[in-house]
Amino acid sequence: MNNDLFPSFVFRVFIALFTVFGVHSACAQTVQDRAVQIKTAVMAAPEGTREGAKVYGYDANGKFVTLRNGSNEMICIADDPSANGFSVSCYHRDLEPFMARGRELKDQGKSFKEIFDIREEEVKSGKLKMPKDGATLYVLTASAEDFDPASGEVKNPYLRYVVYIPWATQESTGLPLSPESPGMPWIMDPGTHRAHIMINPPKN
Repeated sequence: MNNDLFPSFVFRVFIALFTVFGVHSACAQTVQDRAVQIKTAVMAAPEGTREGAKVYGYDANGKFVTLRNGSNEMICIADDPSANGFSVSCYHRDLEPFMARGRELKDQGKSFKEIFDIREEEVKSGKLKMPKDGATLYVLTASAEDFDPASGEVKNPYLRYVVYIPWATQESTGLPLSPESPGMPWIMDPGTHRAHIMINPPKN
């Protein structure tokens, strides 16, 4: 190596390492306290199911883990520290195979369409089970400035509802394919394994 370039090379390596470790440290610091993750995750669930809900969240390294085992039908997921804004969700345990498979395929780098197509085929073949009688997902969101990750306080939260009813259609439910008035239920992905009723209450 040219000796004239060596100091510059060392400097660039130092800056690169500093950047990598700096980013890793910053990401690690964004992971909320375990108690805060549990507190905020269950906010999406109906009040009577919060205490017994199973909760998934993130460890100090940002790895997706079980934070608390549950004793009822509800499963909740804490806010992702790597994502913008605040978002937590809870869903009926009968949706867990569907949700878990989606997380697995996403971790493999699959696109949304690939995940959709793979799960569609697996549900049709019987490999992947979907709830027979429908099951509900609750999603609670807020802007980043309305969420305090230290205390777990959330201002101006917005709760929406998704009811999965596999293979349902506009004809079988009488629902439109898009909302025709604020808060009106409508059906999305009709005729597929992922058919679901969307309910987005009007925002204040």
